Amino acid sequence: MASSRSDSFIRSRLKARQMIFLVHLDEQRSVLKAADACGMTQPAASKLLRELEEAFDVRLFDRHARGIEPTWFGEVLVRHARAVLSEITLAQQEIAALKGGLAGQAAIGTVLSPGTSLVPQAIEVAKRRRPGLRISVDLDYSRPLVRRLFQGDLDIVIGRVMDCERAEELQFEPLADEHHAVVAGAAHPLATKRSLTLADLADQGWVLPQPGSVLRDRLLGVFVELGLAPPTNVVETTSVPVITSLLRDSDMVAVLPLDVVQPYCQAGVLKVLIPSLTVPMGLFGIITLRNRQVSPGAQVLLAALRETAANLYSPPLLRAAGGGRR
Repeated sequence: MASSRSDSFIRSRLKARQMIFLVHLDEQRSVLKAADACGMTQPAASKLLRELEEAFDVRLFDRHARGIEPTWFGEVLVRHARAVLSEITLAQQEIAALKGGLAGQAAIGTVLSPGTSLVPQAIEVAKRRRPGLRISVDLDYSRPLVRRLFQGDLDIVIGRVMDCERAEELQFEPLADEHHAVVAGAAHPLATKRSLTLADLADQGWVLPQPGSVLRDRLLGVFVELGLAPPTNVVETTSVPVITSLLRDSDMVAVLPLDVVQPYCQAGVLKVLIPSLTVPMGLFGIITLRNRQVSPGAQVLLAALRETAANLYSPPLLRAAGGGRR
């Protein structure tokens, strides 16, 4: 009987407002602040939390002097609440887009190299087929992009599956690897030198990604393996326009994917100092959520990505459309 009452409560009461309250609890770590954010009184919020814990027969949040903290059970419920709310938001946006005459929407996140080649070409294909399709593109590292995929902010990620605790929930279709080069401005003092090594560049100023990025961590690992001190004169950015300006106007060097810098080298702005740098990055690929059906708009973009990748990368690593592996 108790179980029946709990199931009835969950079906009848666990609605958008309650899920929003759970998310605010997780973010604010305070019943009072979460209640204010939801327009509820603190007694009503406390009662709702107590009813939720009774319905699920577990403690969802631990109470401390400084506030509250989700238990493992609470983290599970909050995660699913976020996913449901995100799906509702996406549905509202897609319906609004269709009502406004658009042909759906798709949100994609990508790492740098495919973001300058694969993604723009695939978008051109998708827009040719569905001109009214609204597409948003974010450029970032793989880890934050995958987090946003789980949160429902992105439909598709072009990146890598790193040390992700929920990797079994991801669908991964491998595409290609990035080949990195050490580059500098065309007027750099070492621009005319040949057969340069990292040892020759150890004392240079370096433009590097922020700490925690795969490229930076593995590049510094290469320095250590070679017995070299990691660079200390460092500027941290991943913005290609900023990096290009820094290299053009100073004697700094940077590591970038070779296909990203080629247009700048052809224009006489940059110069490749080390054309093939052995930095093991691993394959990047198309990442989607295994148990989430992508929207019709995202399906159009996904098909364009697969088609473009099959033509762009040689030999193609992409498996049959619709397939993939983790």
